[in-house]
Amino acid sequence: MAEKEKETIIAQISDIHVGESHFVPSLLTRAIDEINELNPDVVIITGDLTANGFRREYETVKNYLAPIKCKNLMVQLGNHDSRNVGYLHFEELFGQRYKTFSNEEVTIIAADSSEPDLDNGQIGREHYKWIKEELAKKPKKNFKIFAIHHHLVSVPNTGRERNIVNDAGDVLETIVDAGVDMVLCGHKHVPYLWRIEDMLVVTAGTVSCLRLRGIIEPSYNIIYIREKEIDIYRRSPFDRIEKILGVKRVGRKAKLCEKFITEKRQQA
Repeated sequence: MAEKEKETIIAQISDIHVGESHFVPSLLTRAIDEINELNPDVVIITGDLTANGFRREYETVKNYLAPIKCKNLMVQLGNHDSRNVGYLHFEELFGQRYKTFSNEEVTIIAADSSEPDLDNGQIGREHYKWIKEELAKKPKKNFKIFAIHHHLVSVPNTGRERNIVNDAGDVLETIVDAGVDMVLCGHKHVPYLWRIEDMLVVTAGTVSCLRLRGIIEPSYNIIYIREKEIDIYRRSPFDRIEKILGVKRVGRKAKLCEKFITEKRQQA
């Protein structure tokens, strides 16, 4: 019998927005049930847990997230979470704002891109060295992922690009030089996927907020990273699951094999 190929399963959810009138608790709890059935190696939440960064919102969302069974839970700040100096509550309840996960196959670097009481994001030159050093510590063969809340590359059909990473160009240069293979982000509530050379930029929609654009539905991402291939799925709580990308790997780098993206890639 052939040996089963090793794989790392990552579930990415984003933009929960507990405290907003558009927040739908059943969508979040359903997504968590589905993720628990999947039994992923890592669950990463790419920011905007709350509406305004208030303590009671943080405590509420922590209770909602408590049923997640995955032992590797990476939670990041979004611009809404840093409002009203909310990052202090984040640090108390969720820990450090800069985190690293690594196993035999994958390395994930998660950085805080939020600025207190500003919608724009920024990584800051003081963190570029940290990003490079953290990635350099891990095995070169590992598939490398960089995760932030804000989008590094503009997302179509989201209006004027005001809420961006101010130092996006410098950050892109830093992570490309460091050999990053995939970027995970959120922020605009519009799922999308860009390919920049050999790097995939994967934007998640909102998992549980009905502040949506057009016919987009709440959704989250499921990513399978294997030695020879990478598959990305988009799933809507209570609803369908759709494969949006299939990638063959040559060595560590990902080489595009097939696309399963619809003509309008932001639509689930």
